[in-house]
Amino acid sequence: MSDTSNIKEDPSTFAYKESFGNSGVIITKADNLFNWSRLSSLFPMTFGIACCAIEFMSTGTAPYDMDRLGMVPRATPRQSDVMIVAGTVTFKMADRIRRLYEQMAEPRYVISMGSCANCGGPYWQHGYHVVKGVDRIIPVDIYVPGCPPRPEALIGGILKLHEKISGESLIRHD
Repeated sequence: MSDTSNIKEDPSTFAYKESFGNSGVIITKADNLFNWSRLSSLFPMTFGIACCAIEFMSTGTAPYDMDRLGMVPRATPRQSDVMIVAGTVTFKMADRIRRLYEQMAEPRYVISMGSCANCGGPYWQHGYHVVKGVDRIIPVDIYVPGCPPRPEALIGGILKLHEKISGESLIRHD
């Protein structure tokens, strides 16, 4: 048997592990396997509305490296499962955001990034054109506060989304 004492695993993830020579056998629940594969391959949609989009783009650069979280930005909603709304949402843009959201495959998630996307920011008080939060248009799973939020805050929101996904079940338990 090989020495696996230096490997730290979450006991709730894998129910049983035993090594046989050079190969290992892992027995786990199907839910855990599906959730692990889903949270290791999130595809966010690439679009930015305002200044928060610069922080979203910088999350993919070398110091933060969004790829290490298994996130590869996609340019089409049909290949995306995460929408990151980064910036001010106007009423003119609201229909387009809803249409993009409805074109995404299930299960789909939304991260609202920045004060403008969360609650309208500083613009909703003096402008008639700003939506007072993207949650009035589409359902939001994670809110990332800040104006604009730092890339570390967005990564924190992505990790919260990982926690949410790992607690879901795709299998119907009758």
